[in-house]
Amino acid sequence: MSIDVVSLAGWYSGDPAERSRVAAEVDASLRAAGFVVIVDHGVDPELTTQLRAALNRFFDLDESIKELGRVGELGDTGWVPYGLEANGYVFGEDTPPDMKESLVFSMVDFPGHGETRANYWPDALPELRGLVTEYFVQVEALNLELLRLLGVALDLEDPELLVSLGDAAPSTFNANWYPPLEHTGSVAPNQFRIGPHTDFGSVTILDREPGVGCLQVQDAHDQWVDAPFVPGSLTVNVGDLLSMWTGGRWRSSRHRVLPPDESAPAEALTSLVFFAQPNDDTLVQPLVEGDEFEPVLVRDFIAAKIGEITVAS
Repeated sequence: MSIDVVSLAGWYSGDPAERSRVAAEVDASLRAAGFVVIVDHGVDPELTTQLRAALNRFFDLDESIKELGRVGELGDTGWVPYGLEANGYVFGEDTPPDMKESLVFSMVDFPGHGETRANYWPDALPELRGLVTEYFVQVEALNLELLRLLGVALDLEDPELLVSLGDAAPSTFNANWYPPLEHTGSVAPNQFRIGPHTDFGSVTILDREPGVGCLQVQDAHDQWVDAPFVPGSLTVNVGDLLSMWTGGRWRSSRHRVLPPDESAPAEALTSLVFFAQPNDDTLVQPLVEGDEFEPVLVRDFIAAKIGEITVAS
């Protein structure tokens, strides 16, 4: 299995031949792995540096402050404490809770983006709102450009179709903090920072840090492969709904984040994860020839999946 590194510079050049070439490269990687690593993507690296630093300050806050923004249930915006989520449940795996905390943001400040919920802005971090808002602006612009590129890769009659079906979605941004081993204590059997799962939406755009507890992708032979890390890159993967749209041409691959390891007991990582989805009221069914899927309504599908990964209290 090959997860390719693709530059989007040719796509952004506007030259039709270059755009076709880049779309073909992305198509090849998504066919092989359901993942692609992109560079020259247009998201400002200085912004992500500042945002990650602010988020790390949040995760360092006293738990009593974080509790003020605690989610009522998964799918809400706010702070997701350690032990509330187990992504492996989505495939019926008997896994302990994931070894992470999250801070979840909606597109509430972007009118027309579905049923979004208010975000939690801790008073101790006044800079966070501006950084998150600007990140939403840049990563949503990239998301729509990727949907346009994917329409070309699929040779759709209307290459803007995926854009029109995803331009008003209540997509979310999750900041995932993976604490160090010295914070979590020992790792339980079959426990991960994030257990084996697929993503639910259209595409996921991931800004990650390298580490021993790295991202792995399951290939077609059920082997786990380390996803390549390139400084300044973003990792993009196919979600369940995009896989349905393509009749399985691009598979929604299982992936996981390895637990902290005794070789790096102080390692803590923070990932910035943009979960793009189609518009809430979209009925998703194959747009090209391929495997048959029962049509699903986006809002119902996403809600059901979130329910599956919630740890019972």
